[in-house]
Amino acid sequence: MNTANKYTVRKSRRRLWFGLGILFCATPVLAQSPQSPPTATPSDAQQLTVPQIDQQPAGTISGTIVDPSGAAIAKARVKLAREDKSPDQELQADDGGQFSFSNIAPGPFRLIATAAGFATQTFSGTLHPGEIDIVPPIALALGAEATEVQVVAPRAEIAEAEIKVEEKQRVFGVIPNFYVSYIPDAAPLDTKQKFELAWRSTIDPVTFVLTGAIAGIQQAENAFSGYGQGAEGYGKRYGASYADLAVGTFIGSAIFPSILKQDPRYFYKGTGSTHSRILYAIANSLICKGDNKRWQPNYSNVLGSIAAGGISNLYYPAKNRGAALVFENAGIGIGATAAANVLQEFVIRKLTPNAANRDPSKP
Repeated sequence: MNTANKYTVRKSRRRLWFGLGILFCATPVLAQSPQSPPTATPSDAQQLTVPQIDQQPAGTISGTIVDPSGAAIAKARVKLAREDKSPDQELQADDGGQFSFSNIAPGPFRLIATAAGFATQTFSGTLHPGEIDIVPPIALALGAEATEVQVVAPRAEIAEAEIKVEEKQRVFGVIPNFYVSYIPDAAPLDTKQKFELAWRSTIDPVTFVLTGAIAGIQQAENAFSGYGQGAEGYGKRYGASYADLAVGTFIGSAIFPSILKQDPRYFYKGTGSTHSRILYAIANSLICKGDNKRWQPNYSNVLGSIAAGGISNLYYPAKNRGAALVFENAGIGIGATAAANVLQEFVIRKLTPNAANRDPSKP
């Protein structure tokens, strides 16, 4: 190969390598241009599609717990309940009945208030964002156990009221009939009431009139002849008759009943067969109710009759005194009590206009 041809070949090789070098260097630039947009990953797409929620400001709920009169209830318990699943909150009101829940998310709520002796009360409302909600006073009604209060008057007051009724009991509206109770479960009398009833009975004007009538009959029959006749004899008989009545009443209806805790009154039966009522009336000359409302031997009446007979020896004529007269009078007194009880059971009740009803439900 000649020199010209060699030169031409070298020149062609240079051009080829030069072109390949330019092409090699330009390839990265061509690979990077133009750039393809980045492909979004699933997590990026999700983040782009989730809306942004603005958090609402919290609020406060406060109020006062009161009773039906409007007075504050100290230390009441208040529970805050929500319709969502957030936990309930509970606190105790202060001495002024005031309470406050702070930093509460807006939305519907319920307040449940409780206090000892009161019924539970519920208040419902809705708290708005950022609101300071002062609810109306929550009034608690008295609970059932607090409203069912049984008021029982003292026994002495009940007995006093019953005595006032008994003191209006008069046969034909005139003759005293104080020692009969038409209330089967009448309250027992205390010592003061037993003496008051005895005193009231002995100073009743009708008692003086009846005593005068008895003395007149005795004088007409010349009973206790040692007293003589005339005004002096009548006066002695009158005094002795009144002394018998007063001594017998106080000893047999006040002193012994107070000592022995027995009731001096006759308790009207009014029901059952005639036979049972007669037996009941006669038995009540020997038995009586105790202050414990139990039946027991009537020591007061028996001992009272004997004691009154013994005291009568001090003022009866000498020939009418003695132990025989004492027990004779005691026996007469017991028999007279039995007869009087039978009359009470069947007759006197009908003749006593102001007698108390046995059954309060009947007019």
